Amino acid sequence: MIDYLKGKLVEKSPTYAIVECGGIGYFVNVSVTTYGLLPDTETCLIWTHFIVREDAQVLYGFADKDERDVFRKLISVNGVGANTARMILSGMNPNEVRSTIQNQNADALKGIKGIGAKSAQRIIIDLHDKISGLENNQENIIVVGNSVKNDALIALSSLGFDKTKTDKTLDKLISVEGSELSVEKLIKLALKQL
Repeated sequence: MIDYLKGKLVEKSPTYAIVECGGIGYFVNVSVTTYGLLPDTETCLIWTHFIVREDAQVLYGFADKDERDVFRKLISVNGVGANTARMILSGMNPNEVRSTIQNQNADALKGIKGIGAKSAQRIIIDLHDKISGLENNQENIIVVGNSVKNDALIALSSLGFDKTKTDKTLDKLISVEGSELSVEKLIKLALKQL
């Protein structure tokens, strides 16, 4: 099992990061939450979860152990796969996921693409007693620049959202919220409207 990667951050996007360790570049799938917390510096540490399937070997990466723990709890629920768990953690940070489950707020989970009423109820029932109430305070790194909308559009398109509808939603959000939004915040706001 690969517990973490510590190395040079070669590339990052809202859906993946490439980390070079010992001359090998690892492609790591990340959530929008992790993307927002990854440093812009060369060296980074990403906690990982390695999934081996018949047709693929996939690494999922997290900015901290807390997010990885929530991810692992989510994929333990019958019918919730790794990509669905990543989608949930892209729409909510780990503390919000815990709060949603503890408060039995199925509507908040149903707001995430790919989560229906039955899946939301199953997540709440299965994890209500397993999710810890401890919250970790985390600082979000604000990313300002002309590429914020493009990064958000690429991330949402790769998550399966219609590109034209997403583009219009992002334009609307930027005009209402202002252009100083981070990519993470913009994606989270868009996920609530798509």
